[in-house]
Order: sequence, then structure tokens, then C-alpha cells
Amino acid sequence: MARNAAYAEEKAEVEVLKEQVAKHNDISKRLRALQGRLKGDGRNGSDSVGPIHDNTRENQIVAGNIDKLNNYIEKMLVTGQDKAREEKIIRAGPNQAGVNEYLAAMKRLGRALEQMTASKLRVQQQTVGDYNELLSEGVSKLRELFTSMLSERAQPLEPLHYITKQLSFPTFPTEETSQLRSIEACLASPSARGLSHEYKENIAVRIYSEVRSTYLASSLQSLSIASITTSKRKNPEEPYRQGTSAIGTYANAIEGMFQAEFQNISAIFSREEWGIALEATCRKTLADLAKTLRELNMQIKASITTDCFLAYEIIEVITMVGHQLAQETGELKLLLSDALRPVRETAKLSLPELLEDQRRRIGSLQFLPQDGDAIPFTSETMNRLQTLTAYPKSLSSLLASLGDGNWTPATSIQSANPSTSLPSLRSLDVGVDGTALLAHYILDTIDAHLAALESRSRLIHKSKAVSGVFLYNTIALMDRMIRSSDLASILSGNATAQNKMDNWRKKAAATYMDSWKEPCSALLDVVYTNRPSNRPASGTSLPSADIVKNLSSKDKDAIKEKFKQFNGSFDECVRRHKEMMPTMEREVRSGLAREINNMIEPLYTRFYDKYEAIDRGRGKYVRYDKGSLSTLLAGL
Repeated sequence: MARNAAYAEEKAEVEVLKEQVAKHNDISKRLRALQGRLKGDGRNGSDSVGPIHDNTRENQIVAGNIDKLNNYIEKMLVTGQDKAREEKIIRAGPNQAGVNEYLAAMKRLGRALEQMTASKLRVQQQTVGDYNELLSEGVSKLRELFTSMLSERAQPLEPLHYITKQLSFPTFPTEETSQLRSIEACLASPSARGLSHEYKENIAVRIYSEVRSTYLASSLQSLSIASITTSKRKNPEEPYRQGTSAIGTYANAIEGMFQAEFQNISAIFSREEWGIALEATCRKTLADLAKTLRELNMQIKASITTDCFLAYEIIEVITMVGHQLAQETGELKLLLSDALRPVRETAKLSLPELLEDQRRRIGSLQFLPQDGDAIPFTSETMNRLQTLTAYPKSLSSLLASLGDGNWTPATSIQSANPSTSLPSLRSLDVGVDGTALLAHYILDTIDAHLAALESRSRLIHKSKAVSGVFLYNTIALMDRMIRSSDLASILSGNATAQNKMDNWRKKAAATYMDSWKEPCSALLDVVYTNRPSNRPASGTSLPSADIVKNLSSKDKDAIKEKFKQFNGSFDECVRRHKEMMPTMEREVRSGLAREINNMIEPLYTRFYDKYEAIDRGRGKYVRYDKGSLSTLLAGL
């Protein structure tokens, strides 16, 4: 019974569970049907909402455009309200409205014009045109103000006053500089430049250069004229003296005024405009300088051997100004170099021309001093060389451009015709020492001078004694003028300088001593080594009496004749020497006396010791004993 009751209870639970399963299945079936209907309804809803979403987006875009339009309309209303105020300020001008207020109005006009131009609305075209007219009028009045402020400080001044008193050239006051800088910034703005035919042009630079270039040129005109007038001399044959011309003062004034102008420019303009403004401002003055240098170059060419020193001075001072300005401004060096080019080319030609002039003038000499004195042209030549040392920088540059040794007449012909000549390797040596080149040129000049004088002396001087003394005196004069000037320091670095001078001294002494060969030849005798009676034992000498006793009558007569020949020729040489002693330089006299003593005394001593017994102390043939001869030679 109990088992049946449990079974019946479980069966009842199973039946209940089956009923619940059936209900769940029925609910699931109805849910799936409902889901299908919902999918169909959702698809239909999506198809209906899509067009509505697109229309909403378009409406949002339209609304945004309307908001923008409203903003532009509001700005137009504000601009229209501001236009009257800006127009009032612009029409009044900077003097009445005030410079700062005027510049502020110009800035506002520029910004408003940029905004309206960017909007590209047709309704604003008229307003844009009105603003352009206002801006153009404002720019025009600012240009007038800029010009007026610059012109107030553009009265020509006297540069000599500032140079002699070592004063700085005037610049703009700080307050004016500030206003000019503000005006320049407005004129250089894109809106203001857009009114110009050439957008890249800064009209402020053009105005500044026009006003200030006239001021510079007018101020420097007097020095330009003075540079020409002071360079002219009454006697063109006289060499130019350093510092005579006003070109140095002119160059210093240019440097000082250009430096002051650069200070003004750097305070007014932006950094990228400095070089353009400075070059434009200084171009007129540099053109005047180039014209002045061309006129001076014509004068130098007409008297190149005397005015070449003016060319060297011009190169020196203008090159220095170019270096100084380049260091301080970074500009103008090339423009100054272009202005200097004609003078520089003439200066290059002058170096071989000086050598040629020297050769030509010596070759034309018809007379030379018969007392052996040096000619005035030697002093003139050395004065030339001494003057060269005053221009070491310019000459170093010129000689380097010519090339080592290319200043000789042969190479100067090629230099005069550059179309048919090529640069030599020596002219391309960029590492050459300028001082060494100058020393070489000086030595070549001295060498050529002495060679030309020696050649001319051989034709004019009939006596070698006069020729030798003349050449020796010339060398002594040159040597003294070298030692007493800056030539000594220049030539001291040249290893061959002293050797060349010593060789010329030896040559001059040898030429002079040729005239003493006649008395020397009289002291030469014949020794017969095959005659035992005439040959003393080794280390001993025979007395003069023994030697004379062993001579034949013919040999004795020959010895007597030799003493006579020596006496006559020696006295003549001494007489001629003494005649020229007053004109001999101190070192020439001592040098020649030493040469004479070294040649005559040993020969005469030997001859006298050997044959003095021939005269038997009567003085008929032997006029000088060893003591008297030595005394006479010591007095030469």
C-alpha cells in the first residue's frame, strides 16, 4: 500500500511537469511568432526614419550657414559703424589725429580689410573698395609724414668739422627713431604693400634711400672736389708726397657717415631690410666716389712715375674703409672694390713702368760725373723705394696679383694686353708673402739701377778708376739710404739682399783695381829656377846685394826699368786716386784703400827686398822704401 501511494504521488508530479512543459512550448511558439512580427515592423520603421534623418542633417547645415550669415551681418554692422570713426581719423591726418592714434587706425583698417576680403561676400565689395581707398589715403599721408621727418634731419653738414674734432657723425634721436620705426612697420605691412605695383617693394626703404642718399652726397661733395684739387701739383715732375691729397679725409668721412647711417637703418628697419636699405642709401655717394677716383686715375696715368704713390695711397685708404664697413655692416665692400678698380689697374701697371722709366732715364744720360760722384737720380730712385715702404698693404696686394717677378719689362708687355696673355703660375700663388714680394721688387730695382749705370759708365767714363769709384759711390749711397729707412727692415728678411750688395761692391772694387794693374805688373819679375846662383837654400833668402851682383847687365837694366815704370804708374794712380778722394764716400775710401794696400804692398815688399840694392841708396831708381810706401798707402 505504501509503495502504491509513493508511485501515485510521483506519477502525479510527472503529470504536473508535463503540463508545465506543454505551457512553456506554447509560450515559446508565441514568442517566436511575436519576434517575427517585430522584425517586420522594425524594418518598416527603419525605412521610414532614414529620409527623416537626412532631412534633419540638411536642416542643420542650413541652420549653421544662417548663423554664419548672421555673424557676418553683425560684423558688417560693426564695420559700418567703425568705418565712420576710421574715416574721420584717416581724413584728419597723423598731425591732427596723433601719430600713434593714426597708426592704430591704419592697423584696424588693415585687419578689417583682410577679414572682408576673406569672406568673399558680394555685398561687401563696396565696403572693401571704400576701405581700400581709406587705406591708400592713409598710406599716402604716412609716406608724407615719413618723408617729412627724414627731411628735417637731411640738411647737409660739413664732414671736416666732425673729423678734425674727432666727433661721431649725427644719428636720429631715440624718440624720432621709435616713431620712424612704427611708421615703417605700417608701410611694410602686407595690406600697405598690396597697394604697390611691386608687392615686394618696401616703400619706406625707397623713401629713406631717396632722402638720405641726397643728404650723404651733398655733405661729401666738398671733400670729393677737395680730393681732386689737392692732388694736383704745380710741378708734375715732383713725386707725390703722402697725405697731400684729401682722399684720406674723404674716405674717413665716407666711413663715418656710412656707419652713422647704418645705425639709423638698423634702428628703423627690420633685420632683413638692413642690407637693401644701406646699399640703396649709399649708392649715390659711391657713384660720386667712383667718378672722383676715375678723375684721379686720369691724372695718375698722365704722370704715372710720380703720381703712382697717390694710387697706392688711394688703394690703401679705400681698401681699409671697405674692410671696416664690411666688419660692421656686412655690406658695401664689393661696391667700394668696384669703384677702386681703375686706380688699382693703373697702380699695377706703375710697378713695371717704374723699372722701365729707370732704364730709360739712365740710358738717356749723356754725361756722368768725371770725379766718380754718384748722380742725383740714384738718390731719387732710393727715395722712390723709401716711399714704397709707406704703402705695404697696397703694394703687397698689387705685387701678389702681378706674381713674383712679373714686374719686369718683358712681362709688363704681356700684362698690358690681357687678351693675349695667360696668368703665370707665379701670379696664382695665393700663399706668397707680400713683404717678401716687396723685398724682391726693391732688390730688382736696385739691381737694374746698378746694371744700367755700369753699362752707361763703360761708354762715358774713359777711365776704369773713375768708373769703379762711380759704381762704388753709388752702392755706398744706396746702402746708406737703405740702412736709414724702413727699407732695412724689409730687406733684412731677404737672404740674398746682402749677398747682392756685396757682389756689386766686389765688382766695383775690381773695376777700380784694374787701373792699378800697371804698377803691379812692373813688380813682377822672372825667376830662373835653373840657375843655382839665383836660388837660395830652402827656408832662407839671399840678400839683395847678392842677388843684384849675380844679375847680368841686361837684367840689371830691366830691374831698373821696372822700378822706373812702377814709380811713374804708381804716382799716376796715387794722383788720380787723391783727385777723387773728396767725392768718395767714407766706406768707399776705406774699402778701396784696403784693396790697394792688399795688392801693392805685398808685391812691392817682395820686389824691394829682392832688388833694393840696385839703387845703392841713391834714390835714382828706388823712390820708395818699405816704410815710405806703407805711409803713403795708409794715407789713401
